[in-house]
Amino acid sequence: MVTASAQLAPDFLDRLAARARARVGLDAAHDWSHVARVAANADRLARSEGADRVLTVAAALCHELFNYPKGHPESHRSGERCGLEALALLTDMGCDAAFSAAVAEAIRTHPFSLGETPKTLEGKLLQDADRLDAIGAIGVARCFATTQAMGRPFYNPDDPFCEARDPDDKAWGLDHFYKKLLRLGPSLHSAAARQEAAHRTAYLLEFIEQLRREITA
Repeated sequence: MVTASAQLAPDFLDRLAARARARVGLDAAHDWSHVARVAANADRLARSEGADRVLTVAAALCHELFNYPKGHPESHRSGERCGLEALALLTDMGCDAAFSAAVAEAIRTHPFSLGETPKTLEGKLLQDADRLDAIGAIGVARCFATTQAMGRPFYNPDDPFCEARDPDDKAWGLDHFYKKLLRLGPSLHSAAARQEAAHRTAYLLEFIEQLRREITA
């Protein structure tokens, strides 16, 4: 795939970051700090896997330009809308059409809710980079920030750990661990991401056991 990344100016990613940062919202789980962490993850993974680093990081920088609110009936289309926003931004910055389209496609296919496997290595690494930020200590913080924003209780007091029921993360915050977070590691595409995910998933399990000690009589 020809993306013309090599023809971009050396300060391109810095300029793109400034433009993207001005448009990212204040939702604690999807703010600029989240974008910066995903971009750092994407950079490390691209170097490890021999991917187009500029394209991968550009996609990470733009992957939160648009989001439907949690619970919105069109929320499954956030990646599609965000990809179009990224395409418009990169076009406005004078980027090559193939590069812009590749970034937009990586963003379109990255959301967990879409359930799609990206076709390009760069798209797969964006997906890995974003999913890594959903687990580990930062994943716990982001999960409960979203729990509060959606007005959900932290856990089901009758069965906090989904031992006798199916998890329902629309109703209970902790259920999101069982519905999604604990399942992410094996779904990652790159060896480097899976290795990091193993450490972060171990922390999620430690958190659950600590919570069990604190709330179980």
